[in-house]
Amino acid sequence: MYMRKSKLYFVILIMMSTALMSQSYDIVIKGGHLIDPANEIDQVMDIAVKGGKIAAIKNNIPATQAKKVVDASGMIVSPGLIDMHSHNFHGTVPNRYLSNSFTALAPDGFTFRSGVTTIVDVGGAGWKNFELFKSQVIDQSKTRVLSFLNIIGVGMSGGAWEQNIDDMNPKMTALVARQNKDHVVGIKLAHFMGFDWTPTDIVTEAGRLASIPVMIDFGGSNPELPLDKLLLEKLRPGDIFTHTYAHVNGRTPIVAENGKVRDYIFEAQKRGIVFDVGHGGGSFLFEQAIPAIKQGLKPNAISTDLHTGSMNGGMKNINNVMSKFLNIGLSIQEIIAATTSNPAKYLQRKDIGHLSLGAIADVAVLKIRKGDFGFIDTRGKRMKGNQKIECELTLRDGNVVYDLNGLASNDWKIK
Repeated sequence: MYMRKSKLYFVILIMMSTALMSQSYDIVIKGGHLIDPANEIDQVMDIAVKGGKIAAIKNNIPATQAKKVVDASGMIVSPGLIDMHSHNFHGTVPNRYLSNSFTALAPDGFTFRSGVTTIVDVGGAGWKNFELFKSQVIDQSKTRVLSFLNIIGVGMSGGAWEQNIDDMNPKMTALVARQNKDHVVGIKLAHFMGFDWTPTDIVTEAGRLASIPVMIDFGGSNPELPLDKLLLEKLRPGDIFTHTYAHVNGRTPIVAENGKVRDYIFEAQKRGIVFDVGHGGGSFLFEQAIPAIKQGLKPNAISTDLHTGSMNGGMKNINNVMSKFLNIGLSIQEIIAATTSNPAKYLQRKDIGHLSLGAIADVAVLKIRKGDFGFIDTRGKRMKGNQKIECELTLRDGNVVYDLNGLASNDWKIK
């Protein structure tokens, strides 16, 4: 009897061991519509994750091969979203606007819940305080945080700080960028007021020295600096023009008074200038965006310009911004490209923005809700829509970091 029990126990152990060995993946996301523009995938497929990496993409991966199964039927599965324009140098120094200040936001509370796994702080830190930004924000965040250094050495401190041409040092900015190339992906110029090309020339020189793009928040001059000269002469292909659909004092809007997009805007986009949304609290108007898109000027990158002044206004989060473009007429494929593969290309980061085998398993599972919705621009004007994008699940390095409805959780049962 003892021998029979021992043999039975041995058989059970073998069966259990075989079952565990067959679970070769940590997570399998099944039945979702996979949109991976970098790899030209746009169909229903299963995706498997193991050891923080993409391990398999197939038409059918058996659920028995996974320790955890996520049913993504009826949902979009995409690479983790990249928000290419945000403000995250959160700190406690008063009167420093978006540099080590109360107005900037700590990343993790505002990224994963929207499917964002990579966020780019644009200009919060300059070369003089980048190390503080790195230790205080980059090193403390589960979100991947990248940086556009401000051409102002002390960063985006607001007011007179950002008018100081003497604090714009292209050599030191480029030096710090090269020393921190894992984190610094570009250089930012913003908020300069005055009829003077000097800041633009300095920031593009820093970009050239560091071999990285620049992002420019243009305007503030009276009379206005000519926008065509900026886009066709001053900026290089790959440089980024942000707040594309804004109409603010001191900057020529892309849509003229006759309702037509200025011809040189299309020429600039063909030339390789990157048009970024940068919605923000004052830089997105339907009166600019809708006619521009209908005439063919679609954004290269969709971003938020996230900070305390925008998150509770018309912007809200990147899903809300994406939803605006979905209702205006962009396809979901175009929107996913503008929040994944496109920004990865502009940031010169080959490790993110795609779901290639062996790639970092940063994944967003999104749902397109149908209903009666309203979307607000930065002047409080409403556009009605019948589609809204919502994040259901986010994986960062293969780990579940956000799960709205428990897709990756086990059901609770009465014991």
